[in-house]
Amino acid sequence: MDNRYVIIMAGGVGSRFWPLSRREKPKQFLDILGTGETLIQQTFRRFKSTCPENNIFVVTSTEHKDLVLEQLNINPENVLAEPFRRNTAPCLAYGTFRIFKENPDAVIVVTPADHLIVKEDKFCKVIRESMDFASENDALLTLGIKPDRPETGYGYIQADRKKPVKGFDNLLKVKTFTEKPDIDLARKFIQSGDFYWNSGIFIWNLKTIMAAFEKHLPDMYTAFDEGRKLFGTRQEKSFIGRTYTECRSISIDYGIMEKADNVYVMCTDIGWTDLGTWSSLYDHSEADKRGNAILGGNVFSYDNKGNIINISPGKVAVIQGLKDYIVIESEDVLLIVKKEEEQNIKNYLEDVKKETKDKYL
Repeated sequence: MDNRYVIIMAGGVGSRFWPLSRREKPKQFLDILGTGETLIQQTFRRFKSTCPENNIFVVTSTEHKDLVLEQLNINPENVLAEPFRRNTAPCLAYGTFRIFKENPDAVIVVTPADHLIVKEDKFCKVIRESMDFASENDALLTLGIKPDRPETGYGYIQADRKKPVKGFDNLLKVKTFTEKPDIDLARKFIQSGDFYWNSGIFIWNLKTIMAAFEKHLPDMYTAFDEGRKLFGTRQEKSFIGRTYTECRSISIDYGIMEKADNVYVMCTDIGWTDLGTWSSLYDHSEADKRGNAILGGNVFSYDNKGNIINISPGKVAVIQGLKDYIVIESEDVLLIVKKEEEQNIKNYLEDVKKETKDKYL
């Protein structure tokens, strides 16, 4: 039996990419880069070269299970449907206990469904090396990305350069985690050379992560452990429905990674971006001579510079005199926001929700 497994986390709502990303079809199910593949399809394809296809599990919301099946042509038993969104720790507890039922010797890679990896060959090599390490060691491993700018939208990992792991290039013990620093602190991180972006991609063997749940999130471990014999059976769905009502919403980073003392980081450069904002998408899109990235639609542009624009097919937009704006039209919503103010999109979305309920979400 092949012990290599993958859990793809695909339960997010992608609110920062509203209005293109909606509740019924979040960004992981969109071809947001115009490559002919949705983000989850890219993620699934990347891992098929490092793991047997039938060992890839997707955790998503109940409402998006059919969408996963449609886009990935995956075994329905490998799509784990969450009844509620409870952040990444319950999501991974679910995936972990389900895989345990199948193979207690599994080595698991955990990945978000919606990240961009440009250097795919290098990525696959790093994943194989990481799985080799995790299979033989009691370690919680994460991929740390070498930063090229003082980014305030990412979490950071401080690596202990005094504790390299023999036999592996750039594999170090983790000293600290820091969530989304301000710009001054981010600059200091870059200058120190000890800090890496937290990719949110984790690698561990099943026994190690289960022990970590038992130690750091004992209530969650107990809740899932009570149904250990039900995973992979007809009773799994009803058990998960009950269990999720008891689970608190907590991330795997805060619940385990920041508390454990056996955390390591593989420092690498794989051309990674989490595509968390319109500006990050702009950075990876083709632009015209004046720096306008037009993702879709029939756009007549005059005296515009540095904008990212998307218009629905079959519609025409005439735009003049904008500089460094986000202009997104999708179905029944038009969004026009300065790039430098895009962190407020979530706030604007809350205002829309208050006035119109869920009509435009």
